[in-house]
Amino acid sequence: MPLDLQTRAMDVRPKTLDRGKRTVEAVLSTGADVQRFDLDGPFIERLSVSSDAIDLGRSEGAPILDTHRRDGIGSILGRLVSARIEGGKLIGRIQISSRHDAILDDIEEGIIRGVSIGYSVQDHRDEVDRSSGQRVRVATKWTLVEASLCAVPADAASHIRSSDMPETNPGSAPPTTPPQSAPNTPPQQQVQTRAEINGEIRSLAQAFELPQSFTDGLIDREASVEEARSAALDELQRNQSSPVQTRVTNVRQVEDPRERVRHMGEAMFARVNPGHQLSERAREFYGMTTLDLARDCLTRSGEVVTGMSSSALITRALQSTSDYPAIFADTVNRTLMASYQAAPATLKAVARKATARDFRRKTKIQLGEAPTLEKVNEHGEFKSGSMAEAKESYAIDTFGRIIGFTRQAIINDDIGALSDPAAKLGMAASEFEAQFLVDLLESGSGNGPDMDDGNALFHADHGNLAASGAALSEETLSAARLAMRKQTGLSGKRINVSPKYLVVPPELETTAEKLLAAIQPTNSDEVNPFASKLSLLVESRLTSATRWYVTADPATVEGLEYSYLQGEEGPQIDTRAGFEIDGMEFKVRLDYGAAFLDWRGWYQNAGA
Repeated sequence: MPLDLQTRAMDVRPKTLDRGKRTVEAVLSTGADVQRFDLDGPFIERLSVSSDAIDLGRSEGAPILDTHRRDGIGSILGRLVSARIEGGKLIGRIQISSRHDAILDDIEEGIIRGVSIGYSVQDHRDEVDRSSGQRVRVATKWTLVEASLCAVPADAASHIRSSDMPETNPGSAPPTTPPQSAPNTPPQQQVQTRAEINGEIRSLAQAFELPQSFTDGLIDREASVEEARSAALDELQRNQSSPVQTRVTNVRQVEDPRERVRHMGEAMFARVNPGHQLSERAREFYGMTTLDLARDCLTRSGEVVTGMSSSALITRALQSTSDYPAIFADTVNRTLMASYQAAPATLKAVARKATARDFRRKTKIQLGEAPTLEKVNEHGEFKSGSMAEAKESYAIDTFGRIIGFTRQAIINDDIGALSDPAAKLGMAASEFEAQFLVDLLESGSGNGPDMDDGNALFHADHGNLAASGAALSEETLSAARLAMRKQTGLSGKRINVSPKYLVVPPELETTAEKLLAAIQPTNSDEVNPFASKLSLLVESRLTSATRWYVTADPATVEGLEYSYLQGEEGPQIDTRAGFEIDGMEFKVRLDYGAAFLDWRGWYQNAGA
């Protein structure tokens, strides 16, 4: 007696859709097993779906993408309004952008149903499947980053919800009353339910290792067991007559490549700087050699590295992926900046830091003091006043060098061959800035650069140059302080400049320390008037053994100013795979400039 085929109507139109708010609910993840690959071969990844395992801190407002594409804002279809855990599933409410009415229509019609997620794993637990012996990696701590609408999700049970009632587990059917067999029907001829037929189809596909799409197609069209067996035989014959093509698509694991590069670069930096405290994410890369890093970068970009020699690995990594050179660039930058910051320029302490938007001359306008208030006459008339102004200008320039890291050094894992030149370049950049400021100060035969009024920085007309050179002493230092106190502004009124720093060459360091030392006087003649009043700065690059300076706080009075190009403070690193050099080249670039904007905060004595 033939079996009576039983059918069940399926309405895929989502009842959770709110057309007015453009929102719909979806099963984002059930934690289903997904096949993955790493350097050790295939493994199963399984997500823990619980409030303890999932970090939903970034979920609200997270983007809804088109199949995990991140190549532009055009790939953003909407946003995730909310996310929650319900019945062992991760459920989310999706809002579709008003720019995508067609997609909302397809969701309403049940055409678009597949949902997938992007996430980053913070912690996991490795296990072994007892039945298959395959490795299993259970994500015990992970963060939801984005969700996507897609054609075939990695988690087959992730889809737009058609009902707002809790859903059953994948593959199961709602509870039904088992059909009663017809009278006098032998047991072997009892009618199978749809769930039982679907179960046999899944078992058949698993036995013959047929893809999930084959199973889903048969179940969607409610095929019988006989039809499934016939289709399975046809599929096997087609597979035997055509070459096997394997494609692995990873659409769930989301990790910012820039973050991974930064952590790899940090781990490499720590290998040559043991005192560096590694971040948690960088620890996993600490033991990796340059060859290990090349293998990892190639594997993640889809390259097959099995059996590839060390030389071929390095060459391929430099040519076919941008991540590998970027790792070394991060290490070079860390090394260079560490040495650059360890040796700051002395005169920077008495200068003001600024930025320049471009390489055109930068003009600074100086406003004079506000006019004096005057008594208002009996008619209530207020008199107008004006403010004097002056200007100085300067431009920044570009300075730099190129260093190379040879292919042989990379293969030999000789990180020192990269870090040592980088550290020296960092010190050289700091030395260049320091010498630049000293050369500016000592230009004009020691009197400094010409100002906008045509006079040198240190000039008798500016009231900041001693009439004759004299040795550093209490008397000469007192005269310098008095001269600064009597400085006048653009309007000719005194501005009471307060000295803060004493700048001397190394030859005068001991004399200056004695002069500024705090003592315990026994009478008024022994009082040191400069104790704790001035800070000593010793600049070893000064060429004169006698000349000394007194300066004001650059935060209160404009004087020396240095600038970097906006957004690129200090030395910058550019990287490329070497052409002249068989390996990598690193260009160190410094966009820098300096000038004196005012003379009133500086005083010079040529000494004796």
